[in-house]
Amino acid sequence: MTPVTAPHPLPGFPRSTVDGYAVRAADTYGVSDGLPGYLEVAGAVRMGAEPGVAVGPGTAVSMPTGGVLPPGADAVIMVEYTQEAMPGTIEVTRPVAPGDGIVRADEDAAAGAELVPAGRPLRAQDLGMLAAAGITAVTVHARPRVTVFSTGDEVVPPDTPRLRPGQVRDATASALAALITEAGGDPAQGGIIRDDAGALEAALRAALHTSDVIVISAGSSVGARDETATAVSRLGAPGIWCHGLAIRPGKPTLLADCAGVPVIGLPGNPRSALVVFRLIGMPLVRQVGGCTRPPAEPVVRARLERDLASATGRLDVVQVRLHDGLAAPVFGLSALLSILTAADGYVIVPEEATGLDRGTEVDVTLYR
Repeated sequence: MTPVTAPHPLPGFPRSTVDGYAVRAADTYGVSDGLPGYLEVAGAVRMGAEPGVAVGPGTAVSMPTGGVLPPGADAVIMVEYTQEAMPGTIEVTRPVAPGDGIVRADEDAAAGAELVPAGRPLRAQDLGMLAAAGITAVTVHARPRVTVFSTGDEVVPPDTPRLRPGQVRDATASALAALITEAGGDPAQGGIIRDDAGALEAALRAALHTSDVIVISAGSSVGARDETATAVSRLGAPGIWCHGLAIRPGKPTLLADCAGVPVIGLPGNPRSALVVFRLIGMPLVRQVGGCTRPPAEPVVRARLERDLASATGRLDVVQVRLHDGLAAPVFGLSALLSILTAADGYVIVPEEATGLDRGTEVDVTLYR
């Protein structure tokens, strides 16, 4: 919720990054394979212990990787560039500059420096940095609870063993739960609501008190059977923002703010619903969960294998397969989930474009 800062310098002491000898860099100037220098070994540093010896003019101290730099030293020469000339004396064949082979006491982080910014999911490396600083607890946003409702008399649970004519298993809700989890949310299944305006309104109203976001799968198509907009409009101010987006697939999407709870009404076709939720729903879930710095989507550059037609004023999301640097569009009806499962990612044709020519370089957003 707020940036986490370093309580003290990290690593907190100057240390060696190589196995070798702590030296004064000036004592190595001018040495070479043909004209080596000679230094007296004054002692050794043990791991996990303060040095009990200092480096003076013409001396060196044996160092392990990670050991504390002894007083008087300003560099560490790698053991590969030394050899024992006689007991207690090393031959040095490579010069070093001040700072070589060491990490400063505050090189990883100065005291008060930001370790982890606010608004970003904690990654493995962030947890490691916090642990290095001795920070074992941080204040975080709770995962937003996202309730998913499915609607329609034809929709039945996924575990229905045999379908009657006209019935379809609820594939969208399971896929939405995975996308919600990926966005950092906590999915909750609200169940299947039949085509009954009163029942839908009652279910949505009850969910308002326990949800940070509400998602309605299907039932948002504009037409006589559209009960979603009516039910949503009664849930609280300010109400519906829009009912219809200039996007394909996903035009009949509904967006609303009902008493402070964002509500998304998705198209009935599974592919349309999942495409729209990836573009709009996932960023919304992240925003509600305090994630203002979301992780970047994996993107690769590729050339279109064929022409792509489009219409100005509409955002087109086209599924593609990748092979040999080419992006091959995958076409099919918006009801077909197999289009998504066959795709490696998608290409967005911007609203101002009338299409993209074969061979055009495009950004392909990859599915994780």
